[in-house]
Amino acid sequence: MTQLTSAPPPVRAASLETKRRQLQVNRRRATGSLVAVTLVFLAVTVAGGEQGWAGYVQATAEASMVGGLADWFAVTALFRHPLGIPIPHTAVVPERKEQFAATLGEFVQESFLTPEVIAERVAGVGLADRLARWLSVPANSDRVAALLADAAVAAADVVEDDAVHQLVDDIVQHLLKVAPLAPLAGRALGVAMEGGRHQAVLDAALKGLDRYLAEHQDELRRRLSEKSPWWLPEALEEKVVKRLVAKAHGLIAEIAADPGHEMRRQLDARLHRLAVDLQTSPELRRRGEELARELLAKPELRTWVASMWTQVKTDVRSQAALPGSPVRQRLAAAVAAAGARLQADPALAERLDQAAVAGARYAAEHLGDEAASLITTTIGRWDAEETSDRLELLLGPDLQYIRINGTIVGGLAGLGLHTVSQALS
Repeated sequence: MTQLTSAPPPVRAASLETKRRQLQVNRRRATGSLVAVTLVFLAVTVAGGEQGWAGYVQATAEASMVGGLADWFAVTALFRHPLGIPIPHTAVVPERKEQFAATLGEFVQESFLTPEVIAERVAGVGLADRLARWLSVPANSDRVAALLADAAVAAADVVEDDAVHQLVDDIVQHLLKVAPLAPLAGRALGVAMEGGRHQAVLDAALKGLDRYLAEHQDELRRRLSEKSPWWLPEALEEKVVKRLVAKAHGLIAEIAADPGHEMRRQLDARLHRLAVDLQTSPELRRRGEELARELLAKPELRTWVASMWTQVKTDVRSQAALPGSPVRQRLAAAVAAAGARLQADPALAERLDQAAVAGARYAAEHLGDEAASLITTTIGRWDAEETSDRLELLLGPDLQYIRINGTIVGGLAGLGLHTVSQALS
């Protein structure tokens, strides 16, 4: 089976060109040092200088040549066949790319992706503190809000509308079946009346009723005319309507202005009694169950459920794209508040740090093999020649110093050996 290959990840052209120039400069230096000692060796040899100081120079130059050539061969053999000759165990990188990939994957997994190393690193980061300070910056909280809004839109687009409609419909129908409406309404009414919270609702209702009377006097007069005797004069009807409306306005104003008004107390007593009856009366419970069955039988319920999801989806999509939309603003405020709480609550921050360490340890334990496999398979798919070229650009400049050092060390070794030889002869 033919193995598919791909090029290594792209590198910026400027960076690649800089590395190439550096490799060429260092290669010229190494080659130049080898050529220099070769010329010295040839010059001394041609001059016949094997005795005295010339012998020392010749031995040094000869050993430098050997050292430089050996290191040239070693460095070149890593990336290609020296002089194009397919000598065994040369062109190591392109010939053993798969083995190199597997070794690198194992090395990374065993040395860098161990649970202990990852957990220690995450624990030392101070994730909660960094996150809290980062979220406290308005620009960052806005950015997170935008990401959350976009994610909500993407999630809404992925989910099929019919599936959501069915899910919401099932939830609504389940709640109507299992939740007794009458006791639930009674508890809700009782909670609303605690501390007189329902009085604000009553005040709003009184204002609405007063406004309705003022705006619909003509309709009231028409309805009264339809019910009044035929012989009642129209002027008298108009006067009666105005009088009734005026009386109603006055009563509404009186009730609204007096928190202890008799009608308020009567209404409170009736509401309290209704809240108790809704929770205890078998008759009201039965009526509530009948109402639930009637609601479940109405097709309008499913239509309302479907329209609710459609409206939510439309609103989220329209507001997600607007930086100043209420949804984005509320999300940004919630994100900033989360950051502020992290800063103000050390216990919460510590729990977040512990959760991050536990999550990192879990990921290292269960995904380390996948990470190593990713490195191995990715490098294994790279083109062998281009991979070799990239590695040479990365390592080659330093490897050329090995050639230079080999030339120098070889010369010193040759000088030392020649000196010992002369001393013993």
